[in-house]
Amino acid sequence: MSAPDTRHTYSDSIAGYVTTYEPTRERFGLRTSDGREVTIHLDEALNSQIVRNLGEPPKDTTGATRDMLAEGRYVFVYGIFYQWEGGQRIEARQLTFPEESRGAYVFEHPSWWVRQAAEIADFYLRGHFPDGVYDWRNFRTKLTLHGTHVVESADSDVRQETDTISRLVYGLATAFMLTGEERFLQAAESGTEYLREHMRVVDERENVVYWYHGIDITRNGQRKVFASEFGDDYDAIPMYEQIYALAGPTQTYRITGDPQILSDIDHTVRLFDKYFRDQERGGFFSHLDPITMDPRADALGRNRSRKNWNSVGDHAPAYLINAYLATGRKDFAKLLEETADTIAEHFPDEPNSPFVQERFHADWSPDRTWGWQQDRAVVGHNLKIAWNLTRIRALADKPEYAQLAERIAEIMPAVGSDQQRGGWYDVVERQEDPATGGHRLVWHDRKAWWQQEQSILAYLILAGVSGDPEHRRLAREAAAFYNAFFLDYDDGGVYFNVLANGIPYLIGTERLKGSHSMAGYHALELCYLAATYTGLLLTSSPLTLHFRPLPASFPDRVLRVAPDLLPAGSIQIDKVWIDDQLYQDFDPKGLTVNLPASDTPLKVRVEVEPVEMRLRISSEFDGKTAHIKLAGIVDREELEKFRRGLNEALSVNPRRVEFHLGEVTEMARPAINELLFQRTKIGMDVDFVIVGCALPEVSQALVATDAFLLDARGSSDD
Repeated sequence: MSAPDTRHTYSDSIAGYVTTYEPTRERFGLRTSDGREVTIHLDEALNSQIVRNLGEPPKDTTGATRDMLAEGRYVFVYGIFYQWEGGQRIEARQLTFPEESRGAYVFEHPSWWVRQAAEIADFYLRGHFPDGVYDWRNFRTKLTLHGTHVVESADSDVRQETDTISRLVYGLATAFMLTGEERFLQAAESGTEYLREHMRVVDERENVVYWYHGIDITRNGQRKVFASEFGDDYDAIPMYEQIYALAGPTQTYRITGDPQILSDIDHTVRLFDKYFRDQERGGFFSHLDPITMDPRADALGRNRSRKNWNSVGDHAPAYLINAYLATGRKDFAKLLEETADTIAEHFPDEPNSPFVQERFHADWSPDRTWGWQQDRAVVGHNLKIAWNLTRIRALADKPEYAQLAERIAEIMPAVGSDQQRGGWYDVVERQEDPATGGHRLVWHDRKAWWQQEQSILAYLILAGVSGDPEHRRLAREAAAFYNAFFLDYDDGGVYFNVLANGIPYLIGTERLKGSHSMAGYHALELCYLAATYTGLLLTSSPLTLHFRPLPASFPDRVLRVAPDLLPAGSIQIDKVWIDDQLYQDFDPKGLTVNLPASDTPLKVRVEVEPVEMRLRISSEFDGKTAHIKLAGIVDREELEKFRRGLNEALSVNPRRVEFHLGEVTEMARPAINELLFQRTKIGMDVDFVIVGCALPEVSQALVATDAFLLDARGSSDD
């Protein structure tokens, strides 16, 4: 009897860094994120592309594939895997590069996340309001893959869930902050008003506000749904629903300063303190009985006297950080610190498990038998803790916050990420499997969009705060996977889940782009904060934010514009425009703008920048002349930023280009060569003019080529 055939053939993906390229043997070496070395074989069936953003055409690079296989370049490989006893061969069919050139990751371009935010927000506006009228009576919790409402039968009731609306309002308000596009703010304001009118309950007797689970739109009107009807929380008032009911209104408040919204925030926080807070042992209970408002009621069943990640940790990202950013209030800062203290004290579980403990009894003893979770870990919750503890350090820089955040960041890749293909898993067993020594995946090896968001933001902010290149590498790998596989170029928006190899998973509720779990919140939060952390903490690029304060809005007419909780003294305001006119009454270090008196909403645009910027580059176009202003150092480290700024300035096809170099303190030869190269590319019929230069050797080198003119105005015009 012959031995069984041990050969296996299957398609799969693998990601890593190019180590070698052997053109004569048509193969290259690849090192995975965890250091494994493999060989990738090429043939005539190969094609390649560069990762593109939503709204962009394909970037086919098949013809240049082999020239792009430079050492150190990150690449996703999809192909055929042949395995047999003692050997393996991987034949590539598709290569996807997240870098335009080595080190130039597409998602680190200053406009990448801003453009993506606009595309995603427009996807949801088209889906819910195809007529362009932002009437939230027409909102539906479920939205199809294609961005349309699920077909309803003539006599069916329609459920509108409060949290889903609030999360979408958050996303739309966030898109306005990044883009300044009026349609996003109009939809966010009308959505906030709809929540206040239809989903809010003002209990004047108890002086609190709470929020319905949702409403059913029926043939005869509306029916309020008081307690949750979601499976895990059935017939209870879950804390996380009340928390996320504030997400959209709070972000809208940051823009408008509407005092009615702030009143709702205060009264809902009073609800948390009055009913959810454990006055004896600290923290917040996860559920209330809807009749008695008692977290210890027997009617709550498995949710009786319980605390969890959502009831403790979700305050910070959902509303509390944004409420603090908008107001600067000490009570919000105190609650943030309390939340971080509670997490640092009770959630770590080493040496029992590398994952945090997520569910607790009232006395903070772990609950490892609850429902679907049992003794399982949600990978994204661990990363979310690292992300938010690092944010809160800007208010209370306690060593235990930094230690826990860094420890999570250190141990998570090996136990929560896919180190062959890239990306982060969903739910895993908290304890190692004795047979394999690893943490088994619970239901599947799919990867959810929101878990990728947590990994990107955690490692971005840690890289920005610590300067650790390992954090930067992991942030780039996570952002590369997300942008390569989660963007839906055909229908718009982002996919809920992808398979381990990055192919979209389009079955059941995971086929939807609007549901109880998905409403644009995480995708747009990612755009906003990835733009913030990348530009202000990592690439020294300014960030532009938009606000629309109402006439009777922020106390003392002080607009607070800090984009997030960032290290003290790391950023400042550079410029402010009010109603499109430059405005000077602002505190650059304090990140506040003193608003003028007005009877109408003000249009405020603010440019925030890192305090320490090695290179500042900006450009303006007056219809004929592109004015390019440079300040600081233009060396090899800043060459890519310099090149990118030049390309943007020259993309408008100017007839004349003026370079204002009066504040340049150093310009390396590669930067001078880049100017000469661009001069040749644009053509000699366009004048390149130097208007002032603090470095005579630079102006002399450029003028000596006979390709540049020297403006007689000198440096005084700078």
